[in-house]
Amino acid sequence: MKVFFKKSSLSFSLSICLLFLLNACHSENKKPTPSPEINWTVRETPSSILDSLESHSSYLSVYSQIYSYTAEETYSLTATVSIHNTSTKDTIFIKSANYYNKHGEQIRSYLSNPIFVKPLESIQIVIAETDEAGGTGANFIFDWATKNETTEPFFEAVMISTSGQQGMSFTTQGVRTK
Repeated sequence: MKVFFKKSSLSFSLSICLLFLLNACHSENKKPTPSPEINWTVRETPSSILDSLESHSSYLSVYSQIYSYTAEETYSLTATVSIHNTSTKDTIFIKSANYYNKHGEQIRSYLSNPIFVKPLESIQIVIAETDEAGGTGANFIFDWATKNETTEPFFEAVMISTSGQQGMSFTTQGVRTK
C-alpha cells in the first residue's frame, strides 16, 4: 500500500507543528517582570487630618509560596494585594501597610506616610513571583482610619501562577483585628 502526500500539505503540517513547539518553549521560558514602582507620594495625607479619626487594624494572609508534593518543595506565586474602599461617599486613610514573612518578621513597609483611598477606589500592591521573601505564610498588617465608623476598607489578595498551560489561583480576605 502506497501513501502519497502532497508536498505542500506535508510542509504545511510541519510548519504548524514547529509553531506549536516554539510557542510551548516560549511560554515555559517566560521571565516574570518585577513589581512596578509604587508612587504613594501623590496620595499622602497630612497627619493633622488623621488626628480626629478613630484608628483600626486589619490582617491579610498572603502566600508568595505554597508547598508542592512535599514539605521541602515549594511553588512560587505572584500576589496582588488590593485595598478597596467600599464606601460610595467617604474617603478611607491607610496609615501603614507592613509586610511580614512566615516567621512574623517584617520584610518591608509600603508606606512612609499615610495615604487616602477615594470612595469606590481600589489600589494594589504587587508581590512578584520571584520575590520569595514572604514564604508560605506571609501576611500584611494594615493600620487605617475613617471618618464614619460604618465605613471599612476591604483587603483582598489574589495569588496566581502559571506554567505552560497549567495555572492556579486563589484569594484571601482580610480580617479586622482592632
